[in-house]
Amino acid sequence: MNSIQRRLTLGLAAILLVAGLLLAQASLWLFDHSLRRYLQAGLQDEAESLLIALVRGPEGVQLDRRRLAMAYQRPYSGSYFRIDFAERSWRSRSLWDHGLQPASEPGQQAELGEGPRGQLLLTYRGDYRRFGQPLSILVARDYTPVLQNFRRLQWIGLGLGLGALLLILLLQRLAVRRALQPLEQVRLQIAQLQQGLRSQLDSQVPRELEPLVTQINRLLAHTEDSLRRSRHALGNLGHALKTPLAVLLSLVGRDELPPASELRANLLEQLQQIEQRLARELGRARLAGEVLPGAQFDCERELPGLFGTLEMIHDRGLALDWQAPPGLRLPWDREDVLELLGNLLDNACKWARRRVRLRIEAMATGYRFRIDDDGPGIAAARRHEVLSRGTRLDEQVSGHGLGLGIVRDIVEAWEGRLELHESDLGGLGVRIELPLGAEVGRRA
Repeated sequence: MNSIQRRLTLGLAAILLVAGLLLAQASLWLFDHSLRRYLQAGLQDEAESLLIALVRGPEGVQLDRRRLAMAYQRPYSGSYFRIDFAERSWRSRSLWDHGLQPASEPGQQAELGEGPRGQLLLTYRGDYRRFGQPLSILVARDYTPVLQNFRRLQWIGLGLGLGALLLILLLQRLAVRRALQPLEQVRLQIAQLQQGLRSQLDSQVPRELEPLVTQINRLLAHTEDSLRRSRHALGNLGHALKTPLAVLLSLVGRDELPPASELRANLLEQLQQIEQRLARELGRARLAGEVLPGAQFDCERELPGLFGTLEMIHDRGLALDWQAPPGLRLPWDREDVLELLGNLLDNACKWARRRVRLRIEAMATGYRFRIDDDGPGIAAARRHEVLSRGTRLDEQVSGHGLGLGIVRDIVEAWEGRLELHESDLGGLGVRIELPLGAEVGRRA
Protein backbone atom coordinates (compact mmCIF):
# COMPACT_ATOMS: atom_id res chain seq x y z
CA MET A 1 0.00 0.00 0.00
CA ASN A 2 2.97 2.30 0.45
CA SER A 3 3.68 1.79 -3.22
CA ILE A 4 0.08 2.73 -4.08
CA GLN A 5 0.30 5.85 -1.92
CA ARG A 6 3.62 6.79 -3.52
CA ARG A 7 2.26 6.39 -7.05
CA LEU A 8 -0.88 8.36 -6.24
CA THR A 9 1.17 11.11 -4.59
CA LEU A 10 3.62 11.39 -7.48
CA GLY A 11 0.83 11.29 -10.03
CA LEU A 12 -1.20 13.96 -8.27
CA ALA A 13 1.92 16.12 -7.75
CA ALA A 14 2.79 15.92 -11.46
CA ILE A 15 -0.78 16.76 -12.52
CA LEU A 16 -1.07 19.67 -10.09
CA LEU A 17 2.36 21.00 -11.03
CA VAL A 18 1.67 20.95 -14.76
CA ALA A 19 -1.84 22.34 -14.29
CA GLY A 20 -0.55 25.04 -11.91
CA LEU A 21 2.20 26.15 -14.28
CA LEU A 22 -0.19 26.26 -17.24
CA LEU A 23 -2.79 28.17 -15.22
CA ALA A 24 -0.25 30.65 -13.87
CA GLN A 25 1.28 31.27 -17.29
CA ALA A 26 -2.16 31.67 -18.87
CA SER A 27 -3.22 34.08 -16.12
CA LEU A 28 -0.09 36.24 -16.57
CA TRP A 29 -0.56 36.26 -20.34
CA LEU A 30 -4.19 37.32 -20.01
CA PHE A 31 -3.26 39.99 -17.47
CA ASP A 32 -0.47 41.31 -19.72
CA HIS A 33 -2.76 41.33 -22.75
CA SER A 34 -5.50 43.17 -20.85
CA LEU A 35 -3.04 45.71 -19.44
CA ARG A 36 -1.60 46.47 -22.86
CA ARG A 37 -5.11 46.99 -24.23
CA TYR A 38 -5.82 49.35 -21.35
CA LEU A 39 -2.57 51.28 -21.86
CA GLN A 40 -3.29 51.49 -25.58
CA ALA A 41 -6.25 53.75 -24.91
CA GLY A 42 -4.06 56.04 -22.80
CA LEU A 43 -1.34 56.18 -25.45
CA GLN A 44 -3.96 56.96 -28.06
CA ASP A 45 -5.25 59.87 -25.93
CA GLU A 46 -1.70 61.18 -25.51
CA ALA A 47 -1.16 61.02 -29.27
CA GLU A 48 -4.32 63.06 -29.83
CA SER A 49 -3.17 65.57 -27.18
CA LEU A 50 0.12 65.94 -29.06
CA LEU A 51 -1.86 66.45 -32.29
CA ILE A 52 -3.67 69.40 -30.66
CA ALA A 53 -0.30 70.79 -29.50
CA LEU A 54 0.68 71.34 -33.15
CA VAL A 55 -0.22 74.98 -33.98
CA ARG A 56 0.55 77.57 -36.68
CA GLY A 57 3.25 80.05 -35.82
CA PRO A 58 5.33 82.74 -37.49
CA GLU A 59 7.59 80.07 -38.92
CA GLY A 60 4.77 77.78 -39.96
CA VAL A 61 3.56 74.70 -38.08
CA GLN A 62 5.28 74.34 -34.71
CA LEU A 63 4.86 72.40 -31.44
CA ASP A 64 3.42 74.32 -28.51
CA ARG A 65 5.46 72.91 -25.61
CA ARG A 66 3.25 74.65 -23.09
CA ARG A 67 0.58 72.12 -23.88
CA LEU A 68 2.89 69.15 -23.20
CA ALA A 69 2.76 67.10 -20.00
CA MET A 70 5.67 67.54 -17.59
CA ALA A 71 6.64 63.88 -18.05
CA TYR A 72 7.78 64.73 -21.59
CA GLN A 73 10.05 67.47 -20.25
CA ARG A 74 11.87 65.36 -17.60
CA PRO A 75 14.78 63.23 -18.92
CA TYR A 76 14.23 59.47 -18.90
CA SER A 77 10.81 59.88 -17.26
CA GLY A 78 9.39 56.84 -19.06
CA SER A 79 7.01 58.87 -21.31
CA TYR A 80 8.28 59.67 -24.79
CA PHE A 81 7.01 60.83 -28.18
CA ARG A 82 8.14 61.53 -31.70
CA ILE A 83 6.21 63.55 -34.32
CA ASP A 84 6.98 63.35 -38.02
CA PHE A 85 5.27 66.16 -39.98
CA ALA A 86 6.16 66.84 -43.60
CA GLU A 87 9.90 67.40 -43.55
CA ARG A 88 10.07 68.31 -39.87
CA SER A 89 10.32 66.12 -36.79
CA TRP A 90 9.85 66.73 -33.06
CA ARG A 91 10.71 64.49 -30.13
CA SER A 92 10.26 64.76 -26.38
CA ARG A 93 13.00 66.21 -24.20
CA SER A 94 12.63 63.14 -21.96
CA LEU A 95 14.43 61.10 -24.62
CA TRP A 96 17.51 63.26 -24.10
CA ASP A 97 19.96 62.03 -26.74
CA HIS A 98 18.15 58.78 -27.47
CA GLY A 99 15.92 58.32 -30.47
CA LEU A 100 12.72 56.37 -31.03
CA GLN A 101 12.71 53.80 -33.79
CA PRO A 102 9.86 54.41 -36.28
CA ALA A 103 6.97 51.96 -36.15
CA SER A 104 6.29 49.85 -39.23
CA GLU A 105 2.49 50.06 -39.02
CA PRO A 106 -0.10 52.18 -37.23
CA GLY A 107 -1.63 51.17 -33.89
CA GLN A 108 -0.04 49.55 -30.85
CA GLN A 109 3.08 47.59 -31.61
CA ALA A 110 3.14 43.88 -30.68
CA GLU A 111 6.82 43.90 -29.73
CA LEU A 112 8.38 46.07 -27.06
CA GLY A 113 10.86 48.62 -28.33
CA GLU A 114 14.24 49.62 -26.93
CA GLY A 115 14.33 52.79 -24.89
CA PRO A 116 16.99 54.81 -23.05
CA ARG A 117 18.90 53.16 -20.19
CA GLY A 118 17.74 49.69 -21.17
CA GLN A 119 14.06 50.50 -20.83
CA LEU A 120 11.52 48.43 -22.75
CA LEU A 121 8.88 50.61 -24.35
CA LEU A 122 5.26 49.98 -25.19
CA THR A 123 4.69 52.06 -28.33
CA TYR A 124 1.69 53.35 -30.24
CA ARG A 125 1.66 54.94 -33.67
CA GLY A 126 -1.13 57.18 -34.84
CA ASP A 127 -1.48 58.56 -38.39
CA TYR A 128 -3.39 61.85 -38.72
CA ARG A 129 -3.83 64.91 -40.95
CA ARG A 130 -3.17 68.40 -39.65
CA PHE A 131 -3.53 71.58 -41.64
CA GLY A 132 -4.17 69.49 -44.72
CA GLN A 133 -0.95 67.49 -44.43
CA PRO A 134 -0.35 63.94 -43.17
CA LEU A 135 1.66 63.35 -40.03
CA SER A 136 2.68 60.44 -37.78
CA ILE A 137 2.84 60.53 -33.99
CA LEU A 138 4.73 57.83 -32.09
CA VAL A 139 4.03 57.67 -28.36
CA ALA A 140 5.93 55.32 -25.98
CA ARG A 141 5.75 54.42 -22.32
CA ASP A 142 8.26 52.52 -20.20
CA TYR A 143 6.92 48.98 -19.64
CA THR A 144 9.86 47.77 -17.53
CA PRO A 145 8.18 48.33 -14.10
CA VAL A 146 5.22 46.25 -15.27
CA LEU A 147 7.51 43.41 -16.34
CA GLN A 148 9.31 43.58 -13.01
CA ASN A 149 5.97 43.34 -11.21
CA PHE A 150 5.12 40.35 -13.38
CA ARG A 151 8.33 38.62 -12.33
CA ARG A 152 7.58 39.42 -8.70
CA LEU A 153 4.11 38.02 -9.11
CA GLN A 154 5.58 34.91 -10.71
CA TRP A 155 7.83 34.29 -7.71
CA ILE A 156 5.01 35.00 -5.26
CA GLY A 157 2.70 32.74 -7.24
CA LEU A 158 5.37 30.04 -7.38
CA GLY A 159 5.79 30.16 -3.60
CA LEU A 160 2.06 30.12 -2.98
CA GLY A 161 1.63 27.37 -5.54
CA LEU A 162 4.29 25.19 -3.93
CA GLY A 163 2.74 25.78 -0.52
CA ALA A 164 -0.68 24.88 -1.86
CA LEU A 165 0.79 21.84 -3.61
CA LEU A 166 2.36 20.58 -0.39
CA LEU A 167 -0.90 21.16 1.48
CA ILE A 168 -2.90 19.33 -1.19
CA LEU A 169 -0.44 16.43 -1.20
CA LEU A 170 -0.63 16.20 2.57
CA LEU A 171 -4.42 16.18 2.49
CA GLN A 172 -4.37 13.69 -0.38
CA ARG A 173 -2.02 11.41 1.55
CA LEU A 174 -4.27 11.53 4.58
CA ALA A 175 -7.32 10.87 2.41
CA VAL A 176 -5.64 7.95 0.61
CA ARG A 177 -4.39 6.49 3.89
CA ARG A 178 -7.87 6.71 5.33
CA ALA A 179 -9.36 5.20 2.17
CA LEU A 180 -6.82 2.33 2.22
CA GLN A 181 -7.25 1.66 5.94
CA PRO A 182 -9.70 -1.20 5.28
CA LEU A 183 -7.08 -2.86 3.07
CA GLU A 184 -4.51 -2.51 5.85
CA GLN A 185 -6.95 -4.12 8.26
CA VAL A 186 -7.47 -7.00 5.82
CA ARG A 187 -3.68 -7.39 5.55
CA LEU A 188 -3.35 -7.54 9.34
CA GLN A 189 -6.15 -10.10 9.53
CA ILE A 190 -4.41 -12.24 6.90
CA ALA A 191 -1.23 -12.05 9.02
CA GLN A 192 -3.27 -13.12 12.05
CA LEU A 193 -4.73 -15.92 9.95
CA GLN A 194 -1.22 -17.10 9.11
CA GLN A 195 -0.30 -17.03 12.80
CA GLY A 196 -3.37 -19.07 13.69
CA LEU A 197 -5.08 -16.28 15.65
CA ARG A 198 -8.23 -16.40 13.52
CA SER A 199 -9.92 -18.77 11.11
CA GLN A 200 -11.66 -16.26 8.81
CA LEU A 201 -11.56 -12.61 7.81
CA ASP A 202 -14.08 -10.18 9.22
CA SER A 203 -17.00 -9.68 6.89
CA GLN A 204 -17.66 -6.14 8.17
CA VAL A 205 -15.70 -4.32 5.47
CA PRO A 206 -16.51 -1.55 2.95
CA ARG A 207 -18.79 -2.59 0.13
CA GLU A 208 -15.94 -2.48 -2.41
CA LEU A 209 -13.99 -5.14 -0.43
CA GLU A 210 -16.89 -7.47 0.29
CA PRO A 211 -16.38 -9.67 -2.84
CA LEU A 212 -12.65 -10.07 -2.08
CA VAL A 213 -13.19 -10.95 1.59
CA THR A 214 -16.03 -13.32 0.72
CA GLN A 215 -13.90 -15.20 -1.81
CA ILE A 216 -10.98 -15.46 0.64
CA ASN A 217 -13.26 -16.82 3.37
CA ARG A 218 -14.73 -19.35 0.94
CA LEU A 219 -11.24 -20.44 -0.09
CA LEU A 220 -10.22 -20.83 3.58
CA ALA A 221 -13.31 -22.86 4.37
CA HIS A 222 -12.77 -25.04 1.30
CA THR A 223 -9.09 -25.60 2.17
CA GLU A 224 -9.83 -26.48 5.78
CA ASP A 225 -12.62 -28.83 4.72
CA SER A 226 -10.36 -30.51 2.15
CA LEU A 227 -7.63 -31.04 4.75
CA ARG A 228 -10.10 -32.43 7.24
CA ARG A 229 -11.62 -34.83 4.71
CA SER A 230 -8.17 -35.93 3.52
CA ARG A 231 -7.07 -36.62 7.09
CA HIS A 232 -10.23 -38.53 7.87
CA ALA A 233 -9.90 -40.51 4.65
CA LEU A 234 -6.32 -41.39 5.56
CA GLY A 235 -7.40 -42.58 9.00
CA ASN A 236 -10.30 -44.59 7.61
CA LEU A 237 -8.08 -46.21 5.00
CA GLY A 238 -5.46 -47.09 7.58
CA HIS A 239 -7.99 -48.67 9.92
CA ALA A 240 -9.61 -50.53 7.03
CA LEU A 241 -6.25 -52.05 6.05
CA LYS A 242 -5.18 -53.06 9.53
CA THR A 243 -7.46 -56.12 9.70
CA PRO A 244 -6.53 -57.60 6.28
CA LEU A 245 -2.89 -56.96 7.06
CA ALA A 246 -3.15 -58.78 10.36
CA VAL A 247 -4.78 -61.71 8.57
CA LEU A 248 -1.95 -61.86 6.02
CA LEU A 249 0.65 -61.81 8.77
CA SER A 250 -1.19 -64.63 10.51
CA LEU A 251 -1.29 -66.70 7.32
CA VAL A 252 2.41 -66.21 6.70
CA GLY A 253 3.12 -67.46 10.20
CA ARG A 254 1.29 -70.73 9.71
CA ASP A 255 3.06 -74.06 9.25
CA GLU A 256 2.03 -74.49 5.58
CA LEU A 257 5.17 -72.64 4.50
CA PRO A 258 8.58 -74.00 5.55
CA PRO A 259 9.99 -71.84 8.37
CA ALA A 260 13.27 -71.24 6.56
CA SER A 261 11.88 -70.73 3.05
CA GLU A 262 12.88 -67.62 1.06
CA LEU A 263 9.24 -66.96 0.05
CA ARG A 264 8.12 -66.85 3.65
CA ALA A 265 10.97 -64.52 4.63
CA ASN A 266 10.20 -62.12 1.74
CA LEU A 267 6.47 -62.07 2.46
CA LEU A 268 7.07 -61.45 6.14
CA GLU A 269 9.53 -58.63 5.45
CA GLN A 270 7.20 -56.88 2.99
CA LEU A 271 4.16 -57.22 5.25
CA GLN A 272 6.10 -55.87 8.21
CA GLN A 273 7.18 -52.81 6.15
CA ILE A 274 3.57 -52.21 5.15
CA GLU A 275 2.50 -52.49 8.77
CA GLN A 276 5.20 -50.05 9.90
CA ARG A 277 4.33 -47.53 7.18
CA LEU A 278 0.66 -47.85 8.01
CA ALA A 279 1.35 -47.31 11.72
CA ARG A 280 3.43 -44.26 10.90
CA GLU A 281 0.75 -42.64 8.74
CA LEU A 282 -1.91 -43.31 11.37
CA GLY A 283 0.36 -41.77 13.98
CA ARG A 284 0.81 -38.67 11.82
CA ALA A 285 -2.94 -38.34 11.46
CA ARG A 286 -3.44 -38.65 15.23
CA LEU A 287 -0.70 -36.15 16.05
CA ALA A 288 -1.80 -33.53 13.52
CA GLY A 289 -5.39 -33.25 14.75
CA GLU A 290 -7.50 -30.40 13.46
CA VAL A 291 -5.22 -27.93 11.73
CA LEU A 292 -6.03 -24.35 10.89
CA PRO A 293 -4.51 -23.47 7.50
CA GLY A 294 -1.44 -21.31 7.95
CA ALA A 295 -1.43 -21.55 11.77
CA GLN A 296 1.92 -21.19 13.50
CA PHE A 297 3.12 -23.50 16.24
CA ASP A 298 2.42 -22.19 19.75
CA CYS A 299 4.64 -24.25 22.06
CA GLU A 300 2.67 -23.64 25.25
CA ARG A 301 -0.59 -24.63 23.58
CA GLU A 302 0.52 -27.46 21.28
CA LEU A 303 3.20 -29.35 23.20
CA PRO A 304 1.00 -30.46 26.15
CA GLY A 305 -1.50 -32.01 23.72
CA LEU A 306 1.28 -33.63 21.70
CA PHE A 307 2.87 -35.17 24.79
CA GLY A 308 -0.54 -36.28 26.04
CA THR A 309 -1.13 -38.11 22.77
CA LEU A 310 2.30 -39.75 22.97
CA GLU A 311 1.57 -40.93 26.53
CA MET A 312 -1.60 -42.61 25.31
CA ILE A 313 0.15 -44.22 22.33
CA HIS A 314 3.13 -45.43 24.40
CA ASP A 315 1.35 -46.40 27.58
CA ARG A 316 4.23 -47.97 29.48
CA GLY A 317 5.12 -45.42 32.15
CA LEU A 318 7.60 -43.27 30.20
CA ALA A 319 8.71 -39.96 31.74
CA LEU A 320 8.12 -37.38 28.99
CA ASP A 321 9.60 -33.94 29.57
CA TRP A 322 9.63 -30.75 27.46
CA GLN A 323 10.93 -27.23 27.93
CA ALA A 324 10.60 -24.09 25.74
CA PRO A 325 10.85 -20.32 26.31
CA PRO A 326 7.59 -18.83 27.65
CA GLY A 327 5.23 -17.62 24.93
CA LEU A 328 7.38 -19.02 22.11
CA ARG A 329 5.65 -19.23 18.72
CA LEU A 330 7.63 -20.99 16.01
CA PRO A 331 7.36 -19.17 12.63
CA TRP A 332 6.53 -22.33 10.70
CA ASP A 333 3.36 -24.10 9.75
CA ARG A 334 1.73 -25.83 12.73
CA GLU A 335 1.09 -29.07 10.86
CA ASP A 336 4.69 -29.37 9.67
CA VAL A 337 6.12 -28.68 13.13
CA LEU A 338 3.76 -31.25 14.62
CA GLU A 339 4.91 -33.73 11.99
CA LEU A 340 8.57 -32.93 12.69
CA LEU A 341 8.35 -33.19 16.48
CA GLY A 342 5.76 -35.96 16.40
CA ASN A 343 7.98 -38.27 14.36
CA LEU A 344 11.10 -37.55 16.45
CA LEU A 345 9.30 -37.96 19.77
CA ASP A 346 7.36 -41.00 18.59
CA ASN A 347 10.61 -42.59 17.46
CA ALA A 348 12.28 -41.72 20.78
CA CYS A 349 9.35 -43.17 22.75
CA LYS A 350 9.57 -46.46 20.85
CA TRP A 351 13.19 -46.98 21.87
CA ALA A 352 13.34 -45.21 25.23
CA ARG A 353 13.55 -47.28 28.37
CA ARG A 354 12.10 -44.77 30.82
CA ARG A 355 12.71 -41.18 29.70
CA VAL A 356 12.30 -38.85 26.68
CA ARG A 357 13.24 -35.18 26.75
CA LEU A 358 12.56 -32.25 24.39
CA ARG A 359 14.32 -28.86 24.57
CA ILE A 360 13.54 -25.92 22.27
CA GLU A 361 15.91 -22.94 22.34
CA ALA A 362 15.63 -19.56 20.60
CA MET A 363 18.86 -18.23 19.09
CA ALA A 364 19.76 -15.00 17.31
CA THR A 365 19.80 -16.77 13.95
CA GLY A 366 16.97 -19.25 14.45
CA TYR A 367 15.87 -22.11 16.71
CA ARG A 368 17.46 -25.28 18.05
CA PHE A 369 15.61 -28.52 18.88
CA ARG A 370 17.09 -31.24 21.09
CA ILE A 371 15.36 -34.60 21.49
CA ASP A 372 17.03 -37.15 23.81
CA ASP A 373 16.09 -40.63 24.98
CA ASP A 374 17.70 -43.27 27.20
CA GLY A 375 17.33 -46.11 24.69
CA PRO A 376 20.04 -48.16 22.93
CA GLY A 377 20.88 -45.32 20.51
CA ILE A 378 22.72 -45.69 17.19
CA ALA A 379 26.37 -46.61 16.84
CA ALA A 380 28.59 -43.66 15.94
CA ALA A 381 29.85 -45.46 12.82
CA ARG A 382 26.31 -45.70 11.43
CA ARG A 383 24.98 -42.18 12.21
CA HIS A 384 26.44 -40.65 9.06
CA GLU A 385 25.14 -43.59 7.03
CA VAL A 386 21.67 -43.11 8.51
CA LEU A 387 21.54 -39.45 7.39
CA SER A 388 23.31 -39.86 4.03
CA ARG A 389 21.44 -38.44 1.07
CA GLY A 390 19.57 -40.98 -1.06
CA THR A 391 19.40 -43.64 1.65
CA ARG A 392 16.08 -45.01 2.87
CA LEU A 393 16.42 -44.68 6.61
CA ASP A 394 13.83 -47.32 7.45
CA GLU A 395 16.11 -49.83 5.71
CA GLN A 396 19.22 -48.80 7.60
CA VAL A 397 18.18 -48.87 11.23
CA SER A 398 15.04 -50.66 12.25
CA GLY A 399 12.74 -48.43 14.24
CA HIS A 400 14.87 -45.29 14.32
CA GLY A 401 14.65 -44.81 10.57
CA LEU A 402 10.86 -44.66 10.37
CA GLY A 403 10.58 -41.09 11.58
CA LEU A 404 13.97 -39.77 10.52
CA GLY A 405 13.11 -39.97 6.81
CA ILE A 406 10.23 -37.52 7.17
CA VAL A 407 12.25 -35.33 9.54
CA ARG A 408 15.15 -35.11 7.10
CA ASP A 409 12.83 -33.98 4.28
CA ILE A 410 11.27 -31.24 6.44
CA VAL A 411 14.64 -29.97 7.71
CA GLU A 412 16.09 -29.84 4.19
CA ALA A 413 13.02 -27.97 2.94
CA TRP A 414 13.54 -25.39 5.69
CA GLU A 415 17.29 -25.09 4.97
CA GLY A 416 18.15 -26.40 8.41
CA ARG A 417 20.68 -28.87 9.79
CA LEU A 418 20.03 -32.30 11.32
CA GLU A 419 22.64 -34.14 13.40
CA LEU A 420 22.66 -37.30 15.50
CA HIS A 421 24.65 -37.49 18.74
CA GLU A 422 24.96 -39.64 21.78
CA SER A 423 22.50 -38.33 24.35
CA ASP A 424 23.55 -37.50 27.90
CA LEU A 425 20.65 -39.78 28.88
CA GLY A 426 22.51 -42.69 27.29
CA GLY A 427 20.49 -43.13 24.09
CA LEU A 428 20.15 -41.19 20.83
CA GLY A 429 20.32 -37.40 20.75
CA VAL A 430 18.83 -35.56 17.78
CA ARG A 431 19.90 -31.95 17.17
CA ILE A 432 18.07 -29.74 14.68
CA GLU A 433 18.90 -26.11 13.88
CA LEU A 434 16.44 -24.13 11.75
CA PRO A 435 17.39 -20.65 10.50
CA LEU A 436 15.06 -17.68 10.46
CA GLY A 437 13.81 -16.42 7.14
CA ALA A 438 13.84 -19.81 5.45
CA GLU A 439 11.07 -20.44 2.95
CA VAL A 440 8.43 -22.40 4.82
CA GLY A 441 5.59 -23.78 2.80
CA ARG A 442 2.97 -26.44 3.28
CA ARG A 443 4.27 -29.62 1.71
CA ALA A 444 2.02 -31.80 -0.38
